[in-house]
Amino acid sequence: MVTSEIDQRCIDTIRVLAADITRGANSGHPGAPMGCAPMANTLFMNHVRVNPRNPDWPNRDRFLLSNGHACALQYILLHLLGFKMSMDDLKNFRRVGSLTPGHPERELTEGIEVTTGPLGQGISNAVGLAIAEQNMAATFNKPNYPIFDNYTFVILGDGCLQEGVQSEACSLAGHLQLGKLIALYDDNHITIDGDTAVSFTEDVLKRFEAYGWHTQVVTDGDHNTDSINQAIENAKAVTDKPSIIKIFTTIGFGSKHQGEEKTHGSPLDPEDIKQLKQRFGFNPDEKYVIPPEVYEHYHERARQCDEIEKEWTKMLTNYVNEFPKEGAELKRRLEGRLPEGWMNALPRYTPKDAPTATRKLSEAVINALASEVIPELIGGSADLTGSNNTRWKSAVDFQPPSTNLGSYSGRYIRYGVREHGMFAIMNGIAAYQGLIPFGGTFLNFLTYGWGAARLSALSHSRVIYVMTHDSIGLGEDGPTHQPIETLSLTRACPNMLTFRPADGNETSGAYMAALKRDTIPSILALTRQNLPHLNGSSPEIVEKGGYVLEPLSDPNPDVTFVATGSEVSIAADGADIARKSGLKVRVVSMPCTELFDEQSLQYRQSVFPRGVPVVAVEALSTFGWQKYSHAQVGMTTFGSSGEYKEVYAHFKITPQHVADMGRDAVQYFKNYGSVPDLFPQFGPCA
Repeated sequence: MVTSEIDQRCIDTIRVLAADITRGANSGHPGAPMGCAPMANTLFMNHVRVNPRNPDWPNRDRFLLSNGHACALQYILLHLLGFKMSMDDLKNFRRVGSLTPGHPERELTEGIEVTTGPLGQGISNAVGLAIAEQNMAATFNKPNYPIFDNYTFVILGDGCLQEGVQSEACSLAGHLQLGKLIALYDDNHITIDGDTAVSFTEDVLKRFEAYGWHTQVVTDGDHNTDSINQAIENAKAVTDKPSIIKIFTTIGFGSKHQGEEKTHGSPLDPEDIKQLKQRFGFNPDEKYVIPPEVYEHYHERARQCDEIEKEWTKMLTNYVNEFPKEGAELKRRLEGRLPEGWMNALPRYTPKDAPTATRKLSEAVINALASEVIPELIGGSADLTGSNNTRWKSAVDFQPPSTNLGSYSGRYIRYGVREHGMFAIMNGIAAYQGLIPFGGTFLNFLTYGWGAARLSALSHSRVIYVMTHDSIGLGEDGPTHQPIETLSLTRACPNMLTFRPADGNETSGAYMAALKRDTIPSILALTRQNLPHLNGSSPEIVEKGGYVLEPLSDPNPDVTFVATGSEVSIAADGADIARKSGLKVRVVSMPCTELFDEQSLQYRQSVFPRGVPVVAVEALSTFGWQKYSHAQVGMTTFGSSGEYKEVYAHFKITPQHVADMGRDAVQYFKNYGSVPDLFPQFGPCA
């Protein structure tokens, strides 16, 4: 079938506009938008249901551009549909402060569902969005009330399909039978290095068939929009498998260098753009031109989607009237409000309670909250459920009903050995609305999936990383499993909270703070070994980030010990030893340095009085602790295999060594004549 005249005009407009936008920025990727224009136009004109008048409509279809370098395409589509994306925004592509950054960013640009750019992340996020749709539908839908029935559509390229993260996520998507996930694979055979023949010759569709996906091929993605449309219709008809449609396209279609890597990552030269416009019937001397009929065609589609949303809203009103309990719960979730009184369910402890590993204390919090108190919590583990302690007692697995392993209303996800995929999927779940994801693995393997964890922070997503086995304290598994540098990385990352709780109250407080912050991901670093419950801790005090644990009565210590997690009790024991030698010692617990940095200068100096030396104690890298201390007890090498107490003794992370460091610090600064300020009034923490 020949593409209709108006659709062809839209396709050609997208192509020339992509060339103008990237040329105007003197930066960007024109080739993919030009090659993807037919599939994108077909997808948005006939299938994607989004409403520029209400970008957050809960039942909108989700569209993700996984090959985010092609973002000029997505920005053009948003502009044409009538989202908050002006022509001036297009002209300001890749400029500071614009709504059109070099890769799509959630929270910055209206209509962008997830932050994409690192290849493979977008399609992996899409798996999370599809999981969220299935879970919300299974939870809230009633007969004749399909409150949630949206599709998740993805455009992705050869680069995405080479990144390992997508393999992890797509494998799980096939197992979970996510029938409303549809991916359009832009197979243009080009990456930055040239033809994919040099490095990527696998049969992608056979791989996806093995994953359990429905697969199709469109041989002419440059012209045959009817075939593209029919393939999407076919994919919609397959309800028990995710779908991937391989569409052969020509990168940079219309350029003098179409089909070449020259159009991939660099703007077309001016003469090429002129011939491109002449070829497609545009004035070669005009820039940033959109014919009125193209606007009208897209605006008509937006009006259709507005009507679809109005019908959905009527249905929702009837649903709330007929099912008031479910309606109230749905309203609360979509507004992002946590249930009233949820903090009252958090476990609390006294020093009389038995010493317990913070991974077990985390399990107690999850048990207290996930079953009924905060039903939007949805979590899992990367095949370490018994070690991470992430499954609550009444949990039902999120599984296809046909497997008899669980149901789509279940909220415990068996991620398998897929750390990176898990993290990326959690970002997708967090982006959906109405769910709060958490996931567990060993802290050392956070860096396996750091690309996705970093995007949690960049995307302002409330994702909770339950990271156990948090130090050399895991013992016998040795240095391959003992994290050393990991928390230095997380603490250096903007918009991320790192919690290392010292006991039960601090563990409850870490969850309290993490759940309250709905635009920040949180890392919970939890111990394998048992820890005593401390006198003076509380869930609420964790929100200060750091606080005086003991003694509260003496405002003039000789030295302060500051520690986190399992080392707080070591620091406290070291303080007892130092006191016997006549020193006055203050002990500070620092469960979250980032929250401490948010406190006033007055508060921070009340915790660390000026003129008092500070010794930091943590069984991880000492890097970064210079900001809070004058001397450090910690790790400067990798760890060692052995029983955890022997490992601590080997690296001199002991009460006696802490006491000795405190004594030496006091003597050093007496000889030096002064103690440098940790928090100068004018500085980054002021």
